[in-house]
Amino acid sequence: MVPITADPSSSLIHKQRHLPLDELLIRAAEVAAFCAGNAAAIDRNGAFPVKEFELIANVGLLSAPLQPEFGGLGLGVKADVTCELLMLLKQMGRGNLAVGRIYEGHVNALQLIQTFGTHEQMEVYATDARDRHKIFGVWNAEAADGVTIHPLQDERYGLKGSKTFCSGSGFVDRPFVNGPLVEGPWQMCVVPMEDVATISDPAWWQPSGMKATASFKVNFSGVELAASALIGKPGDYFRQPWLSAGVIRFAAVQLGGAEALFDATRQYLHELNRTTDPYQQERLGRMAIALESGNLWLRGAAEQVKAYAPIFGGDPAQSHDQADKLVAYANMVRTAIEQICMDVMQLCERSVGTRGLLPPYPIERIIRDLTLYLRQPVFDAALANVAQYALSQTNPTHSLWSPHADC
Repeated sequence: MVPITADPSSSLIHKQRHLPLDELLIRAAEVAAFCAGNAAAIDRNGAFPVKEFELIANVGLLSAPLQPEFGGLGLGVKADVTCELLMLLKQMGRGNLAVGRIYEGHVNALQLIQTFGTHEQMEVYATDARDRHKIFGVWNAEAADGVTIHPLQDERYGLKGSKTFCSGSGFVDRPFVNGPLVEGPWQMCVVPMEDVATISDPAWWQPSGMKATASFKVNFSGVELAASALIGKPGDYFRQPWLSAGVIRFAAVQLGGAEALFDATRQYLHELNRTTDPYQQERLGRMAIALESGNLWLRGAAEQVKAYAPIFGGDPAQSHDQADKLVAYANMVRTAIEQICMDVMQLCERSVGTRGLLPPYPIERIIRDLTLYLRQPVFDAALANVAQYALSQTNPTHSLWSPHADC
C-alpha cells in the first residue's frame, strides 16, 4: 500500500475512489495520523485544515457517505455500517477535533440530502461530492438576525439574515442554510457558495479552542436560490428521529479527542519514567475504563440504528413506533460520552501537571478543543428526554432498550 505523505499534492497519494470499506478505514487512520501531526501548525484563528481535506478527498472520504448507487459506501445512511461510520468519525476526532467537526458536518449534510431530497437532487450533489470534491456542511446556528427564506418570482427564493458558528467558512462549498419559509416551518436549502455573494465576519470567531474550524458568522442577505436548492418540505429538518439520533456522530468525534488525550498522557508518563507510580496507574486505569465504556456506547448506538430500519432514521414517508426509543438512546450516548470526555480531561491534567500542559506537548490544545466542542446545545433537554422515555415505559429495566438484552 502506498503511504500517505505530508504533501497532499504528491503523486504518491492513492487516488482510487471506491475502496472497500475495511481498506478505507485503514486509509482514514493514516489521514488521522497526518491530522495529528499537523494540528499544532493550524491552531490559530481563521485557519482551516486545507491539506487534511485534500487528503480526505483523495482517499474517497468525501464520497463515502453516498449510497452505493451514487458511488459511495453509504456511511451515515446505510444502517448496517453505522458502527464503521462511528469508528471513522472517532478516528478523525483522534487526529484533530477541528477536522472531525467539519467532516461530521459533511456526513450530516449528505445524509439529509439522501433522506429528504429528490433523486435528481441526490444525483447532482453526489457529483459535487464524488467528482468535484465539494465539502458539505450544516450551518444551522443563529442569533437574533437569523436567516429567513422568501419566495421570489420565477420559482426562486431569497435569503435574508445571518448564521453563526459556520464551521469551514470560505472552504465549505455546499452548506445547509435553513430558515423559516414565509414565517412558517423551517425549510432546508443548500447554498452553492461559489455562485453567491455573502459577507463573512472572521472577527466574530475568537475562541479558546477549535480555532482551525473557521466558524465565522456569515450574512446571506441578498442570496437568491433556485427551487432545486430547497431540500425536502418545510419542517423536515426537525423531524425525529433524524434530528436527535444524529448526535451519535459528534459524540464519536468527541470520544476520539478523549482517546488522543489518553495516548498523549501515556506518552508523557513514559518519557518521564513515571509509569510505575501507583497514583498515575490509578488515574490511567480510570481513563482506560472510561474510554472503553464510550466505545461500548457507540457500539450500542450502532446496534440501535441498525435494528430500527435499513437506513438511518427509517423512511420519511413511513411512521415508526420506536422513534422515541432511538431518540432517547442517542441522547443517552451523547450525555454519557460528554461526561466521559470531561472525566478524561480532568484525570489527564492531574497526571501531567503544569509541565505537560506546555508545548511541545499537544495536551493543552486538545483540552481546549474538546472543552469547546463538548458545549453542544440543549444538554438538559437531552437528559430530560431520556428520563421522559424511561418513565413512559412499563417493561422491566433489563429490556428497556432491547427485548434481547439478556446474554
